[in-house]
Amino acid sequence: MNYRHAFHAGNFADCVKHALLVALVSALCRKPAPFAVLDTHAGRGRYDLSAEAAGRTGEWRAGIGRLCGIGEGPLSPWLGLVRAAGFPPLYPGSPLLLRALLREQDRLILCEKHPEEAAALRAAMGRDRRVAVHERDGWEAIGALTPFAERRGLVLIDPPFEQPGEFARIAGAFRLLRRRFRAAVAAAWYPLKHRAPLREFEELLREAGLTDIVAAELTLREPTDPARLNGCGMVVMNPPFGFGGEAQAILDALLPRLAQQEPGAGAEVRVVADE
Repeated sequence: MNYRHAFHAGNFADCVKHALLVALVSALCRKPAPFAVLDTHAGRGRYDLSAEAAGRTGEWRAGIGRLCGIGEGPLSPWLGLVRAAGFPPLYPGSPLLLRALLREQDRLILCEKHPEEAAALRAAMGRDRRVAVHERDGWEAIGALTPFAERRGLVLIDPPFEQPGEFARIAGAFRLLRRRFRAAVAAAWYPLKHRAPLREFEELLREAGLTDIVAAELTLREPTDPARLNGCGMVVMNPPFGFGGEAQAILDALLPRLAQQEPGAGAEVRVVADE
């Protein structure tokens, strides 16, 4: 496993993923009962955008670099957390965002397979008793660490999509969660290069008999080049009440700032499988 997110931290895909993630967890916080979150591919927690890795690609400049001045609207809850985490130059990954949203009664489980990244993640989390860091395979952890004792919560699946079959693995994880932990909100990020793999993935979900699934998607351009990252999305099973509208508002706010008015650019929340 050679993937290092430090080269891509803060890019447009991170902005989409993290803004939607904050909306999902904020919805869980509306009820007083405790919840847990499992982040299956957590990374190192925070990223220094002034470091060599981020500077080599400069991807963050076309992502968080275009958004940091926003102080109100649907992006403000997420951007407020980004600034509180030390941006610039530090950019918080999903673990820091999730921890910032936890209440005293909630719990966060972070899985990172790469030893160096796991060590950095532990350092970033400190000694917060609400947080557990596991150096283990995130796919295996889904079966091993669910259902949660809290009986409610979120499973975030965010693989690097370096290997073939990631869409099928996500579909399998959703099937497992529906069987083992029906009340869980399950969310998975995915890249969008061209439409065919996504159509096959959504058909897999429907063929499995899964219900109550939506996809929130932003495209920078027409997704016709399979060698290029043309957009990304998040598919959510058991979305919280009102999430579809919140997600559309987030995507609509991101689109004019992240896309360059190329043909095919757009923002959409659609139903993949009805309730």
